[in-house]
Amino acid sequence: RLYPTNVSTWNSLRLVKSNYTMKFIFCCILSHLILNETADAFTQSWKRRPTVSLEQKGLYVSIGIGPEKEKDEQVKELIEGVDYEVPDHEQYRTSRRSKLDEQCDKWFESLMGNEFGILGSLAEDAKTILTTPVPLVNDIMLPRDHEEWTPYVSPKLPWTPLTPAFGLEQFGLPIPRRNAETWRHFDVSGLVEQDYSGVTESPSKYIELTVEQLASYQEKLEKVGGWLPDDKCQGRLVYINGRFSPQLSKSNNLAQNLGSIDSSTDEIMGWLSRLTDGFTDKLAVPVPVGSNTYWDSYKKLSGPNHALGEPTSQFAINTQQGTACFAALNTMRTGAVAYVHVPAQHDAHVETPLPILVVNAVTKDGGAVGESNGVAFHPRILAVAEPNSQLAFVQTSVDLDTGAAHTPKMYNGYTQIFVKEGANLTHSLLEETGGFVTAGVERSDDDLDENETAPRQIEAARSELKDTHFETIDVQLMGEDAGYEGTLMSVGGCGRVRIAHSVSLLRSGAHAKISGFSLCGGAQKADCKTNIHHIAQGTSSEQIQKNMIGGRATGAFRGRIRVEQSAQQTDSQQLSRTVLLSDKCRAWAVPSLEIIADDVKCTHGATVSDLSEEELFYLRSRGLDRTLSRNLLMYAFAGDVCKCIDPSMLGALESQTGLQKRLIERLENVVPRGERAIK
Repeated sequence: RLYPTNVSTWNSLRLVKSNYTMKFIFCCILSHLILNETADAFTQSWKRRPTVSLEQKGLYVSIGIGPEKEKDEQVKELIEGVDYEVPDHEQYRTSRRSKLDEQCDKWFESLMGNEFGILGSLAEDAKTILTTPVPLVNDIMLPRDHEEWTPYVSPKLPWTPLTPAFGLEQFGLPIPRRNAETWRHFDVSGLVEQDYSGVTESPSKYIELTVEQLASYQEKLEKVGGWLPDDKCQGRLVYINGRFSPQLSKSNNLAQNLGSIDSSTDEIMGWLSRLTDGFTDKLAVPVPVGSNTYWDSYKKLSGPNHALGEPTSQFAINTQQGTACFAALNTMRTGAVAYVHVPAQHDAHVETPLPILVVNAVTKDGGAVGESNGVAFHPRILAVAEPNSQLAFVQTSVDLDTGAAHTPKMYNGYTQIFVKEGANLTHSLLEETGGFVTAGVERSDDDLDENETAPRQIEAARSELKDTHFETIDVQLMGEDAGYEGTLMSVGGCGRVRIAHSVSLLRSGAHAKISGFSLCGGAQKADCKTNIHHIAQGTSSEQIQKNMIGGRATGAFRGRIRVEQSAQQTDSQQLSRTVLLSDKCRAWAVPSLEIIADDVKCTHGATVSDLSEEELFYLRSRGLDRTLSRNLLMYAFAGDVCKCIDPSMLGALESQTGLQKRLIERLENVVPRGERAIK
């Protein structure tokens, strides 16, 4: 041990020790006083406590500080008009609406217009639903013995103003809101700043073409992948800006255009009247949950403790895709319905059936009449597969160049698919509208040559950046062992693209397989939503979603799987993979599982990365240059989904009009410039 060798060091140590000793003694005295005061207060409180005999069954438990209330003290019952005033709730209906929210409501109101489409009474019903504000009602706590009792209610105090959920301040269906969960990653501000309320030619009026126009349109559709010859398809329905073209179509009993609903059956009317996101409460078919018990109400699935409840509640809206208002708008304004219907046993034993093709061609002017700031059209498709049938259904959206000047336009499509027992339906959707994005927008000013115009400035001036493409797809698997295989590819150049895909499995043995690929570049904003809803027992699903984002684009994927309490023995798999091609783009991947059942096998996962440097190095070590190696990896990434498209649309590799050729051109257009994809 080492000891101090002089007197001054010893004196310093004694002083320090003395200071610490005094502090310790002071803390001990203070703690002693506090404990004594607390003990005295507790003793006085205990003395005031009433005595309890052993015969009494109550046991007093003191929680907190201070004595317990006397038992005979009564809680005063508040009287309306004396102790409090009930506010006029209607005065507070729009109190939480911001300026942007008001702009969203005005924008949507302008889309509604004053004219109806061809759906007659269904259009009037849709408008009534849209324009009727939701009632402002308070939650009610039901008695415990009530069959629908649940503790998960939040009743407000009677003097608290009631307000609707966000997005329901003016309309009866949720309108887009920038901060809403389902619109959080979408360009809502840019959407509502663009006017789409212009006048178009009557959508219910057929398009009549001259002989020269007929040959020209057919040739142009072949080049952009919007055509199959008569011997390569069972039916073909062609629409231009939402208007039916009988001269370009191949109509028959399998594929026909509905110009009115006067002669439609009640079943068809019921299908066309359905809305998404649970706003049509009655399920497409009742779901068995026991020997003699069925569920037929969407809002009551999984019982009171796990049900989503009213679709207008904030809790339910947070789980929705936000498509109900646009489905209702489509029902109001659509001018034609592409009706695809195959009878029972159709092509049941055919290994590769010929497809039925529905083409929605979009011109640059969108069919606008006169000068217009923007127009909107609302394509509608209804596809039905009867029991034990097989249907190959191809849906494509392409550009049709007619030489007209560009007009901003909004494509609001709504596709409904119903598959009955034992039937199998394959669905291929190709979205290729909006031309090509500008290449190289990720380059900074330092990478540009002298007097070279920045690509991002060229992209900002691109007219198609003002276009919006909405696609809503609602699939109902209504029968046992029904099968649905859907492949969606979005590779167009519209400024804003949003695809919402929902599948409901309503009977045991139903199976769904969904494959998706989204390519965006330039300054695009792309959003993909999927919702797989397992309701019946013994259903299965598998999903893979691939996204490739380049330039300065923004891409988002939100995949939701919900397994109800009745859907025991469910097998569901979900995987999302995203590749970032530049350091200026952004991506969001939000997979989610909501499992109420306890006997399931569900998995999900998501990855976001750039192109693998190891794989690039491997290919370059085999003699390939960096550009070819990078392109090869991009083709392979997209190829897994591309091969699921109907073979009739792929075309040979040497073909100039097949999907593979067109996809390669679009992939090469978003290849990052420079030595590295990510700096």
